[in-house]
Formats: sequence, structure tokens, C-alpha cells
Amino acid sequence: MSSGNVVPSDPRRQRPRYTDAADRHSGRANELMSLNWTNETMMHRFLITTLSLVAIVVAAVPTRSVASPPNVLFIAVDDLNDWIGCMDGHPQSKTPNIDRLAASGVLFTNAHCPAPACNPSRTAIMTGISPHVSGLYDNGQKMRELLPDAELLPKYFSRHGYWSAGSGKLLHYFIDQQSWDQYFPPKETEDPFPRTLYPDKRPVSLPVGGPWQYRETDWGPLDVSDQEFGGDYLVSQWIGEQLGKQHDQPFFLACGIYRPHEPWFVPKKYFDRFPLDSIELPPGYRADDLDDLPPAGKKRGPNRYFEHILKHDQWKQAVQGYLASISFADEMVGRVIDALSRGPNRDNTIVVLWSDHGWHLGEKQHWQKYTAWRACTRVPLIVRVPPGTPGLPAGTKANTICDAPVNLLSLYPTLAQLSGLPPKESNDAPSLVPLLENAQTEWPHVSITHLNRPGNYGLSGRRWRLVQYDNGDHELYDTDADRYEWTNLAKDPQHASRIDGMRALAPTEFASFVAPSDAALPKLAWHPATDSTVPASKPDGNRFDVIFTNRRDQPVKVFWIDRDGKRKSFGTLESGWRKPQQSRPGAVWLITDKDENPLGYFVVGDRTAHAVIDAQ
Repeated sequence: MSSGNVVPSDPRRQRPRYTDAADRHSGRANELMSLNWTNETMMHRFLITTLSLVAIVVAAVPTRSVASPPNVLFIAVDDLNDWIGCMDGHPQSKTPNIDRLAASGVLFTNAHCPAPACNPSRTAIMTGISPHVSGLYDNGQKMRELLPDAELLPKYFSRHGYWSAGSGKLLHYFIDQQSWDQYFPPKETEDPFPRTLYPDKRPVSLPVGGPWQYRETDWGPLDVSDQEFGGDYLVSQWIGEQLGKQHDQPFFLACGIYRPHEPWFVPKKYFDRFPLDSIELPPGYRADDLDDLPPAGKKRGPNRYFEHILKHDQWKQAVQGYLASISFADEMVGRVIDALSRGPNRDNTIVVLWSDHGWHLGEKQHWQKYTAWRACTRVPLIVRVPPGTPGLPAGTKANTICDAPVNLLSLYPTLAQLSGLPPKESNDAPSLVPLLENAQTEWPHVSITHLNRPGNYGLSGRRWRLVQYDNGDHELYDTDADRYEWTNLAKDPQHASRIDGMRALAPTEFASFVAPSDAALPKLAWHPATDSTVPASKPDGNRFDVIFTNRRDQPVKVFWIDRDGKRKSFGTLESGWRKPQQSRPGAVWLITDKDENPLGYFVVGDRTAHAVIDAQ
């Protein structure tokens, strides 16, 4: 069936109906053992006959030989595109540890993320619920506001007898302590990051271009050891310690490697592997790549980061920083895999490695993520299953490559089936077990990556990719002939029926976007003010809402301060009132009393925020 079929039990949920392969892996029937009769005494003959009859009766009852529950090692690498050796994304990338893991199991070369941003992608992976069903499309939304009762992967395994533990970034900058038995750092902190060394003075390499800029877009070598740097080293150390232990229960152990997420600061030895004078720019870059895009595509292509990086002649330095950070991440993955290999759990542990989404380094004139192009949706996915696993008794074959279009949304049902756990009704994607059993098996599904609002998505088949925007604009690419999606074929009449057919495989209903609550928004800093201390606005960037809330017992007046430092009235905010107001990064908003005497002001940052006028 296509991925557009609707499950009638819930009109808001639109899920594909998938063929369940679990029956093919339900175990093997016990065989009867033949009994050899000898010249024994009659008593012996009687006893043997009796035992034989019992054996026959028992054998007549349907039985299922149950393998031992496998362990699961679940490795997430943040912001990693296809720049790894086994995917040939960049000729200079050095990832020997990830490559040897891929060589020991199944490498999916056509795997895509559920969404091209950390929060919706990780939420979908950890809940098994697609963004178009949950309504969680954006980094600014909050998982537990939209999915208060969703059972995350670790909790599901814990409920079925597993010890679930994790370290590092698995969700979007929080731990969700209720879902874990143990965490490092302690789950009660809700901070997934151990101590990490950063430069005292920032930025180091890329000057701040304006209030629109994400301050973590920065990079540089640190003259420290891995141990002194901390961060992912400490995560890999803690995970390695758990892998070295004999556990009383099977475990679900999740390891979140933060690099190559920005900022790209790692120990100097990783930068030294990529001399700056030898750096090659991204092979997917082409200067005129936006010319054949529709308006919606051109709007999502160029962003200010790439322009700013070029202005300061930092492109090669940034590529060096990304390659160095990937190399560091690979080293940490190697530490974890080596710890597993040395320990008592090596022969009964499923290993999965994935990245939450890809990353642009100039392709389509774009920097960062947040697009539906292949550079951003296609991610590494490696699965290794040992023999004797309940859902795949033969295990995976080494050096297997699968080019079927799959999605990380499938990890939840896949791991449940492999571990012999019951399927979860809320999962929105098919299990990958049929492909793990036979990489060339028929796979009737496509992979869909949902952009930051309903109706925007990238749809990936084995060869063709469709990028669809909610205003009707679309793009079509033949990735067999055009790996980097340089040629948009959407306007070619001979492909009209293909586009219609691909659209028919996508959802037709999308959950609405739900803005985060005021309490979930970052809070703007309040600056007490007099007439002489209020700065002028320096607006620079896209518009978004700022929520103003008056908690004083008196009304206040709200003024925007223009570029010349002059006030522009935006009305009165009564006591207890809340008002959303469109603004831009760098804007200054003055708050006065009813007589227009200054009380304080806010300076808008780079995202939606809450401006709270507290009671005095």
C-alpha cells in the first residue's frame, strides 16, 4: 500500500498500511527427537514408552523457541550528512570507525530523516510518530506539549523488561527523565551534556554579522586532549563502561554524539588531519544551482550564513572545521564500538547508528539545515544484528548495502520486532526487518521528510525525489543521473505523470502547526531604562512573533524604537494582558507607564521569545 492510506480509528492520524513481516520471524517449531529402543528390562521399556508418549503430547502443543532478548546499542550522531567514507560524500572525509561498523552490517544508502531539524526529527524517531501526525514540525515547539503521553523508545523497552540508559544528546536539549532508568549526566538535571571545554572568548573564526546570527556558528582547533575537551569523550567513556559490564537485564543503551553539531571546536589533532591549504570545497556546490528553482525553492535556498561566511573568506576554514568535527565524532564512535567488542555483550547486541538530519555547506547557496533537498534529508543509517536475534535469527550479513528508500521513523518498529517485542500501534512507519533479511526484497514504500510547516515535504523513492511546497511549487530530481540535484525536471511535460504518481504516495492530511506555549518560549532579558539609556533598533533578519505579557497591576504602553532612536507607539497593554507582536532580530521595544515614563526595554534576538513585564 502507499503511505497515503488512512487508519479509520483516528481521523487525525494518517498512516500507511504496511505488510507485517513479523509472522515470518515468529520462531521455529520444536522438532521431535527420535527414541532408540534397546534390549532393556520391561520396566525400562515401560518408562521409556511413558516418556515418549509425554514427549509426543508435548510436541503436539504449538510451541515457539524463544531466543534470548538482544541488547540494543543506539548511536546518534548530530548534524552528520553523507560526508563519511562509506557514503563517499566528501573525498577528504576520514571515518574509519563508522566505515568498519558499516562493513560489519547493513548500510542504508537511501535513508532519510523524518524532518530536517533536530527537534521534529528526534521526536519522530524516539516516539515513532510522524511530524504530519503529531504536528511537531519545528525546533521551537515542545515535545511534551504536543505529545504528553507518547511512550519513547527507552520507556517502551524498559516496560518490556529492559534496562534503558543513555548519555548525550538524544532529544532536543532535554532528557525526558521519565523515559530512562539511568542517564549521564543524571537524568534529574534534564541537561544531556557533560562538561565541555570551549574558548574563553567567542566568536573565534566568524564575526557576528547581526542579531540574526546563531552564535554557535563558529569553529577552531583547541590545544587540548580529548579528555580535557570532555563532551562527547565523556559520553563515549560512560557508554563504554556500561558496555563492559555484565547486566542482569537486557539493555537499551543510547549514545548521543554531539559533534559535528556546531560549534566546530574540537582538539587540534583533528584539524591537523585536514591541512587548510588542501581543503576541497563541497562537491555538491554549483554557483547557478538556484536558477531552475520555483519561487518557494529560491526562497529556501540562499541564507545569510553562507553569504556572511564568503564575505569573511571563511568557507574553506568552515569545511575544515566540519571535517575535523566529523573525524572527532568518528573517533568517539570507535571508542564505543571497541568497548562493545572487548566486553561480555559483543555477541548479543544490536547496533544502530544514525544521524538526525544532514547539513548544507554551501550547496544551493545554503548553510545549516531546514531544507527538503537531499543534502539535508539523506543521512547515514547502519544496522548490525547478531545471529540468534528473535526477529532475525540469521542476523545481518556483513558488507550489505541497501538502496531502498527508508526513513529513520522506522527505527522504533524495527527494534521492537528484532527484539521480539509486540508491535506498537502508534508507529507510523514500516519495520526494516524485511530489508535487513534481504536488502533486495520488494519495498513498496517511499520516505518522506516533513519541513517546518504542514504540506511542505521531500519525498524520496529509489531513484526519484519530489520536493513539494505548500503553495503548490515543486521540484523533481533524478538522483541516479543527478546526485546533487542540480537539474530540476519539474517543468518537463514528460514527467507530469510521474509527479502526480509521487504526490499520490504522500499524506493528504497534515496535523496543524501548534505554536509553543508562552512558558516554553525563551524569555527576553529585561533592561531597566531611562530616556537616555534606550538604544535604537537595528532590525536585521526575518519577521516572527514576540509575545508581550504584562504582569504589573497597572497598564503599560509599548513602543518600538526605530533606527533613529525615536518612539513608535504600539498601544496600551492592560494589566494581565498578552499580545503577540511581529518583530525582527535587533528590534528594541520600550515599555513605559501610562504617563510614558520609561520602565525598561527588550532587545529581540534571533527567534520567537516571551517579553514579560514583571510586577514591580
